Amino acid sequence: MLPPVIAGVDGSAESLAAADWAAREAARRDLPLRLVHVWNWHPRQEDGEPVTAAQRHQARRVLRQAKERCRAVAPGLRLHEEQVEGPATAALVKAAEEAELLVLGSRGLSGFTGLLVGSVAQGVVARATRPVVLVRADEKAADEHLPAGDGRGSVLTGYRDVVLGVDLGDPCDAVIEFAFEAARVRGARLRAVHAWQPPSPLGLGPGEIALVSGPQRAEEWHGFLSAVLQVWRDKYPGVEVAETVAEGRAQSALLRAASGAGLLVVGRHLTERPAGPRIGPVTHTAIHHVGCPVAVVPHE
Repeated sequence: MLPPVIAGVDGSAESLAAADWAAREAARRDLPLRLVHVWNWHPRQEDGEPVTAAQRHQARRVLRQAKERCRAVAPGLRLHEEQVEGPATAALVKAAEEAELLVLGSRGLSGFTGLLVGSVAQGVVARATRPVVLVRADEKAADEHLPAGDGRGSVLTGYRDVVLGVDLGDPCDAVIEFAFEAARVRGARLRAVHAWQPPSPLGLGPGEIALVSGPQRAEEWHGFLSAVLQVWRDKYPGVEVAETVAEGRAQSALLRAASGAGLLVVGRHLTERPAGPRIGPVTHTAIHHVGCPVAVVPHE
């Protein structure tokens, strides 16, 4: 069986937007969609059975609402639904193991903190071994597309760019392949972005040239980026690729590049740390401050 696209739904506006996005993505990839609702069972609570029955009733209502929306988005979609016991983070991480990708909701943009990413969504991103996409609450189908000639949103125009953050110090095939495939199924342009910082004079070794100009360094990084992407250009000849190298912090470069994009793709190391799973500073910035959907692809 083909691995499904999975959407976690809880009845909130953000989870319903995530389900809509997941339905469109499943249709683009010709994959089934599975809607998952997590309910928490409290075995120590008195009158546990009535509470459990109420939770199951609520789960059926939530799943029915999401299912109706997904049917409207993609009428021919192969659609399944599932109720699972919590805690929510652990249940969604486990569900994601069977998925092509897992889609969750974020509450939207705040003037102070950017995207309001809940603890469950952030915990899943930090622990999942499969790609996780976060979708803001007000995301609509037209937001994935370029504006029409009059500036208004439209689903009849081409798709916005898929933006890929590339770390040339550790380029990862899984992250790059995910971005190319996302661009392919959309017929969108892929914009690959790498940020570089000039070396500190204190870090230069004997014989190294400290006075190489910024443009020369940028040209060298651009050559590295082109070399890394060449095998993927050959594998995906139909995908138009634009390459960008920028001097400065990766977080800033990605925020600029993702403005006006349809999807941002970043990676996350699976390496366990003593303090537990973490998402890294670049991914943290992306999921908290980028307005378009963000795909976090874990890799070794």
